Amino acid sequence: MATAKTETAKKTTAAKKTTTVVKKTAAKKIDSLKDLKAATKEKEASVQETKVAPKAKKDKQGRAYATGRRKDAVARVWVMPGHGKVTINGKSMDEYFSRPVLKMIINQPFEVTNRVNEFDVVCTASGGGLSGQAGAIKHGISRALNEYEPELHTALKQAGFLTRDDRTVERKKYGRAKARRSYQFSKR
Repeated sequence: MATAKTETAKKTTAAKKTTTVVKKTAAKKIDSLKDLKAATKEKEASVQETKVAPKAKKDKQGRAYATGRRKDAVARVWVMPGHGKVTINGKSMDEYFSRPVLKMIINQPFEVTNRVNEFDVVCTASGGGLSGQAGAIKHGISRALNEYEPELHTALKQAGFLTRDDRTVERKKYGRAKARRSYQFSKR
């Protein structure tokens, strides 16, 4: 019986020694900044391998939905595969926006992602003016494209299209003609 106990004790001490050896070899000694950079690159590479690409979020009809906002305007946007047709509040883009600058603003997300004439867009815009609505539609299209194809996220993010532009009109203050403009000064 005493021999059985001593044999198990020897086995456990041998197992402890092997685990300490494994731990020492797994943890590399970092002496310089180059070693630290190499270790972090290895860790980032292992993390990149384990990351799973996000799934596309589409409804039953194969559309992606997003809401865009700019100034006081709000746009509800649906993006679906098509031929580049943009419909806003039941009208074509040419009917709704007569200024070419506003049409250019709306098409920017497609140009940045090289998806010109690949998607049809249906949206409803409300509130604000035409400029704010065009910015809201651009924001909504960018977010909907991100939902439809998550691989486009980096291109849209670098262009700044996924970030809401929160600049709004400053309110008028009392004793002022506008938000900051004073009334004309009269010396006499």
